[in-house]
Amino acid sequence: METQRDFRRIFPSVLDRAILHSKKLYLVKDIMSQPVITISPESNMWEAARVMGERRIGSLVVKEGKGPVGIVTERDLLSQVIALDREPLRARVADTMSSPLITIGPSATIKEAARTMIRRRGRLVVDGDKLLGIVTASDLIKSLPETEETTRKVIEYATKKVVTVDGETTARAAAKLMGLERIGSVVVTRRGRPTGIFTERDLLTALVAKGRSLESRVGEVASSPLLVVPSGISVLDAAFVMSTKGIRRLPLVNEGDELIGIVTARDLVEAYAQ
Repeated sequence: METQRDFRRIFPSVLDRAILHSKKLYLVKDIMSQPVITISPESNMWEAARVMGERRIGSLVVKEGKGPVGIVTERDLLSQVIALDREPLRARVADTMSSPLITIGPSATIKEAARTMIRRRGRLVVDGDKLLGIVTASDLIKSLPETEETTRKVIEYATKKVVTVDGETTARAAAKLMGLERIGSVVVTRRGRPTGIFTERDLLTALVAKGRSLESRVGEVASSPLLVVPSGISVLDAAFVMSTKGIRRLPLVNEGDELIGIVTARDLVEAYAQ
C-alpha cells in the first residue's frame, strides 16, 4: 500500500498540543474565512467551478443586486450537474444553488456554530450588518477544544464503506460516482492497492481551474501518497492531522494496514456538536 504512515511526523507532541491549545479561538469571528467570494445567479456552473478552483474554496455566495440570495458549493456541482449528466456551461447557478442562506452571528461560540452546521446541514454565512465571512467544517476543526466528545475514538464517527476507483477511471466517471453517492472523495487504487485519493477539491483545482479535460485519468490528478492513520486515534488527534496537513478527509486503517473507514471534517464537527 502506497501510503504515508510516519506517525511521528503526523501526530502532535506534548509541546505541539500546548502551542495549539494556546492558540484556540472560541468565537465565530475568530475562525471564519474571509473575504466572502460571490457570484451572480445568472452565471453558469462551469464559471462557478472555475472560480472555486482558482480560489481553492468550496463555495460561493450567490449575490443578486445588493443582497445574497443563496450559496453554491462544489457538492452542488457534483450531485446536481455532473451526476445528472448536465452540461456545466448550460447549468445556471440560480437553478443549482441552495437557498436561503444559513446564517450565524460573529459573536456566536464555535459550539453554537457546530450545532447549527449539523442541524441545518450546510456551511454558515457570518452575517452582521453585512456579509462578514464563511464558516466551514475545516474552519471549525482548527479550534476544537479537548472535551469528552473530542477524546472519543474517531472510528465511532467514521463511514465504514470506503468507495474506491481504479486509477485508469476518468475523472468524469469518478466525479459522477461521487455525485451519485453524495460523497466528497474516492480512494484511488492501482492493481487493487490504494495509492491516493481524489476529492471534490481536486476536481476543481487540478482540472476545471486549469482547463484540463474531465476525461483525464483520475490516477493522474489524485493526491498521492494516501495519508492514513490508525482507527484508534481520537477525534482531537484526527482534527490536528487534518488541520496541519490541510485536508478534509482521513482514511483509517486497522493493525493489519487494511482500510476500514474514512472520516471527514464534518464528521469531527458532528462529534463535537453532541
